[in-house]
This record gives sequence, C-alpha cells and structure tokens, in this order.
Amino acid sequence: MTRPTPLQNRVTPTGEICAHSARGTLMGNRGILHDDRQQLGVARWKHQAWVTCTLAFKERRRSLMASGNYTELFFTDEAVALAAGHRPCGECRHADYARFREAFERAHLELPHPVRAADMDRMMHKARVVSRSREQVTYEAKLLELPEGVFFRAEPDGAPLVCWQGRVWAWAFEGYAAGPETLPDRVEVLTPEPTVKTIAAGYVPVCIAQ
Repeated sequence: MTRPTPLQNRVTPTGEICAHSARGTLMGNRGILHDDRQQLGVARWKHQAWVTCTLAFKERRRSLMASGNYTELFFTDEAVALAAGHRPCGECRHADYARFREAFERAHLELPHPVRAADMDRMMHKARVVSRSREQVTYEAKLLELPEGVFFRAEPDGAPLVCWQGRVWAWAFEGYAAGPETLPDRVEVLTPEPTVKTIAAGYVPVCIAQ
C-alpha cells in the first residue's frame, strides 16, 4: 500500500516548514499559507499571532489544509514551537497562556501591564524573523546563561540543540538523540530572545527529549 505524500506542515526549531511524516504533539497557526492543492506558496505567515494549540479541543474536527481555513502546522513539542517563534494559544491552552503571559510580564517590565497578546506578538515577531528574507533571527549568548528548553546551535548550520534535564540533546524529526559532549562557551541561540527571557522568568516549556 502506497503511503500518502506528507504535507508541508511540520516545523523545525529554525522555523522552517517542511514536508515530513513525523507526527507532532502540538498544532500551530500562522494563517492561511496553502492553496486549493494543499501546496504552500511564498508566504510563511499571514499575521503576527503565531500560536500553538492542543491536538484535541472540545471535540472539534478539522480537515488538514482545507480550502479557506488556516494551515495546520505541527511541532515535536513545545520547546520546538517556542524556538520557531510561537506562543501558547489563549483558548485551547488557556492555563499555559496565562503562565506564559505572567512570565512574559516579569521578563519585560518595560511593557505596559497587564501585557496583552498583541503586545507579546509584536515584540516576538521582531525577534523571530526577518520580514523581507523570512530568515530566522538568532543571537549569540553564553551557553551557561541559557535556561533549559532553549534551542541553540554550536556551529553554523549545525543541528538544533537543546539542554534538557541536565543533558544536551540534538533534535531531528525522527526524535531526539544525545548531543555533543563538548560545546563552545558561546552559541547561536535559535529561540527568540523575548521567549528566552520568559523561560528564564519562570515559564517551563514541555520538551520530550529523553
């Protein structure tokens, strides 16, 4: 029996949207990115509210990449979704959204309080992607200063890495594998800086590396 061709809706920690058969634990939304043939065009977002949702909510049923509906994106886990620039949905993940917003407030005292979703989305959008090129925004930081659950690279174009439960893991669609034993003092951080600060302020993401 021939397996169906995977749809282009799996997201990497670098924010790329790929066609892969791997399943995800969270679904995401950046707007309608596909056409009537379930093919993505040039756009990689249609709004700034990049959210992550549960796979099941109130018995709602969706047909993937249906005409006129948003493009369902899928992530290995929340750590990957955060690295790609997404945040918790305020509806289906209300408790997680509340925890994220509270930590975001603690991390960004310069914003008016209470922080609104639109405030977070504007700040996160500037820190996650270059609008013209659609390239991920990254920055350099000391590895030991990064909280667990933040993705980084040890070398240019290297595998996405994450520290979790005291170990370094290398990400791939097929799953996590043990990361390198030796790492540089400074690394290229993939998770957007506002989100890194939010994690450092107390938001604990879900990572399934083990």
